Amino acid sequence: MFTKLQRTLDWRHWFLGTFPHGIHPAENKHFTAGLPIQRLPFSKRLVLPLSQHAGKPSKPIVHPGQEVVRGEPIALADGFMSVPLHAPATGVIREIELMPTAKGPRTLSIILEVYPGDSQEVRYFKSRNVDEMSQQEIVKAVQETGLVGLGGAAFPTHVKLTPPKDHKVHTVLINGCECEPFLTTDHRVMLEQAEDLVAGTRIFMKALNAERAIIGTENNKLDAVEAIRAKLPKDGSITVQAVKTKYPQGAEKMLAKALMNLEIPSGGYPSSVGLAVFNVSSTAQVGALLPVNGGVIERVVTVTGPGIEKQGNYNVPIGTPIRFILDQLGFRGSAQHIILGGPMMGSCISSLDVPITKGCGGVLVLTERDVQSEASRTSHPCISCGACVEACPMHLNPCQLGRLAYKSQYDEMQSSFHLNDCFECGSCSYVCPSSIPLVQYFRIAKSANREKAKKS
Repeated sequence: MFTKLQRTLDWRHWFLGTFPHGIHPAENKHFTAGLPIQRLPFSKRLVLPLSQHAGKPSKPIVHPGQEVVRGEPIALADGFMSVPLHAPATGVIREIELMPTAKGPRTLSIILEVYPGDSQEVRYFKSRNVDEMSQQEIVKAVQETGLVGLGGAAFPTHVKLTPPKDHKVHTVLINGCECEPFLTTDHRVMLEQAEDLVAGTRIFMKALNAERAIIGTENNKLDAVEAIRAKLPKDGSITVQAVKTKYPQGAEKMLAKALMNLEIPSGGYPSSVGLAVFNVSSTAQVGALLPVNGGVIERVVTVTGPGIEKQGNYNVPIGTPIRFILDQLGFRGSAQHIILGGPMMGSCISSLDVPITKGCGGVLVLTERDVQSEASRTSHPCISCGACVEACPMHLNPCQLGRLAYKSQYDEMQSSFHLNDCFECGSCSYVCPSSIPLVQYFRIAKSANREKAKKS
């Protein structure tokens, strides 16, 4: 039965663009999709890795014992492929030392002790007129915010604003699909921060001299379509469009195909076909931060799953330890049941001392029953059913790649079967009736090839 909202939307939303293949896992978004963003309290201690983005780590400009105010830069970008880091709270720097990360190896981090009696207002800002800024000034300003892709990739945003000179960007795509099960961070941002989202979109268009922009989301978020449409400029330069709900619709290649029927070439970038793609949360941050010369100090995080009592969408200071979040929201269990991100592409953590970083949009808390159910699945030999081939959005042959990986023939996986085109969405593993951990095989193969390339 269609709701009143669904009936009033243009009929074309039900004949939607999409991409070939893909899967339809259980969405499980109903737990938090209707819950407004709330503010999480400040932890007594924040852990701020200097490397929480693609590229070179930030360079610290503070020392132990130094007092800082909320929003103040505490580390600078180390070159173009790097971004600065800002204090998420007013407090004092205690240490700069190696700390655990979600990926395993410890990384150099700034430890900030938060002043408990402080109001925690942002005190480090300066108003400016973005309309008067040049393209180069916008790119520099975006880098100074410390912004990276908040959808998970953590790629420095300002780098996307400087495509190769022979690539003319005509369209900016704002990615609000959020196809990962359980996660509703982007959905709530589109609903509650639509004005900032549109402002950020206009800034990106100006920086790239793009003619138009399309904000794309899946058709399971039609309320977001209406919220954004109410804020769009009258000139028609920015539009919002729903695409078919399917995983992994949020991948930039899939979105480009669904919205514009454009195919980003193998090994190429969106700019090679005239596109620039940004996450909606990143775009909303730009719209909010550039006018006040602010820095990224917090982000919206979906905390959900059967192992958490107070599921919801929370504004969380960067550097907040997972342990503190779980204590606040009612968790009883062990660290092996925590996934940062979603169930398809997220990563398990081995320590509750791992902090929230800029690229982390979700904390999925599973119970022992959920973990045991998954662990009970036993891998069996491939039966050549072809389900993985039908599911792969990149039109690869996961079945053959898996066989080669099993034999450690990693070079052939890339040279003959385009291993690097795989972006590890997990669709093949999800549909495999033999429960073969194909994505894990592919990650090992890529890592081995990278290590070999370093030595050659």
